[in-house]
Amino acid sequence: MRLLVVEDDLPLAEALVTLLTSSGYAVDCVHDGASAEALVAAEQFDLVILDLNLPEMDGLSVLRAMRARANQAAVMILTARGAAEDRVRGLDLGADDYIAKPFDVREFEARVRSILRRHAGLRSATVTLGALSLDLTARQFVLAGQPLDLPPRERALLELLLTRSGKVVTKEAIVQSLTSLDDMLSDNAIEQYVSRLRRRIAPCGLSLRTVRGIGYLLEKAQESR
Repeated sequence: MRLLVVEDDLPLAEALVTLLTSSGYAVDCVHDGASAEALVAAEQFDLVILDLNLPEMDGLSVLRAMRARANQAAVMILTARGAAEDRVRGLDLGADDYIAKPFDVREFEARVRSILRRHAGLRSATVTLGALSLDLTARQFVLAGQPLDLPPRERALLELLLTRSGKVVTKEAIVQSLTSLDDMLSDNAIEQYVSRLRRRIAPCGLSLRTVRGIGYLLEKAQESR
């Protein structure tokens, strides 16, 4: 999942990026509204965490511009402006959630997970395919009854494939979801991650198929064609 933090309080922005990156998200960060508006127009994000009191362009204007372009990225407003009027304006403009500063880190993380589940169309906090399951709250995989520990990139890739199981996930979607602007992810690297995941899950009745020229498909082995 790719997230954008828009926050002009530099220590807070750094803390949020560190927190979200440690949870396995690809995170970009900007500190003013104009930069945020330009970035969301050029790139795709699963969630934008948006302060309201920003230099150059306020957060509500950024949100209004996003929705005017039919940008459907989830938006969490994060601000010290906690009055009901501000919350109503933000929600009416298309924000998905609103959390006021100061906030509890655990609540913040839970709200991020909840928003991402809703936007992925997931009703439950657990996603299962055959012997593989993912607890989206703990971000923990279980394979054939045993915890499946993976390096961060492979974990993020398997989460993307599992939450879209039965659908082909393109290489472009993988790069978009797993990398920030400061990262690079080559086709060879993706193929290596897929190969490692394939070896881990194949003995448990799951197939990770290459759809030539398009991407990858995670499914039960007996469903392979």
